[in-house]
Amino acid sequence: MKALLWILGLGAALYVAVCLLLYFQQERLLFFPTKLPPSYRFRFPKPFEERWITAADGTRLHGLLFPADSSRGLIFYLHGNGGALDTWGEVAPTYTRLGYDVFLLDYRGYGKSEGHISSQQQFLADADTAYQQLLLEYPENRTVLLGYSLGTGAAAWLAARHHPKLLILQAPYTSMRAMARQQYPWVPGLVVRYPLATDEVLPRVSAPIVIFHGEQDEVISHQASLALKSVLKSQDHFITLPGVGHNGMTDDPFYQQLIRQVLAKQ
Repeated sequence: MKALLWILGLGAALYVAVCLLLYFQQERLLFFPTKLPPSYRFRFPKPFEERWITAADGTRLHGLLFPADSSRGLIFYLHGNGGALDTWGEVAPTYTRLGYDVFLLDYRGYGKSEGHISSQQQFLADADTAYQQLLLEYPENRTVLLGYSLGTGAAAWLAARHHPKLLILQAPYTSMRAMARQQYPWVPGLVVRYPLATDEVLPRVSAPIVIFHGEQDEVISHQASLALKSVLKSQDHFITLPGVGHNGMTDDPFYQQLIRQVLAKQ
């Protein structure tokens, strides 16, 4: 009996220890930045501008602005959880060809951006600061919010807080807590410090919403994200891309055909 109690006690202690480790080391599981030196020189075939945004605590955030030849407005782009703008900048021509300037933000610790991400509140506040700075040049009736993967949670939150003319989500999740339940069903929801509850904020978005999700997404389940359809407005759209996985959606010919149609209506 004592041995059984000892084993149960040890198991409970290990469980608590693992939960604490997940709680305090969450950033290592969620964010995979590529750091670039301040002297790094970007090389893209089309013109671009480097932009700097100062966060509330003085941290300098870095972004790139790609102008279109004849601008119809701005796409404010929030990228996924890996890499930096040296690679994410390659998505810009898809949208500049359609007449939109594109601004991409590197989160704290990504690319040339200073600091590191330490809370959801900070992560969202940085995106809000950058968005409001770009509003000085692009009014909201000419601004499209676009989030990819990790960036979909922040993009949805911004769209609920502001009034862009359109919200586009590529490979969104219902929430990070829901994803954690799928991957680690034994982990209590309170351990997730970045809930990023897209399903809770989308009902507060007044702008039209278009969701794209690859049918073969191996990272964020297409089947799970279908739950977002229940919180969409009647005029919103959830579009499934057959045969498309998590990465490379922007280069998919069907996506490029559809995004041309979507933006042409704006």
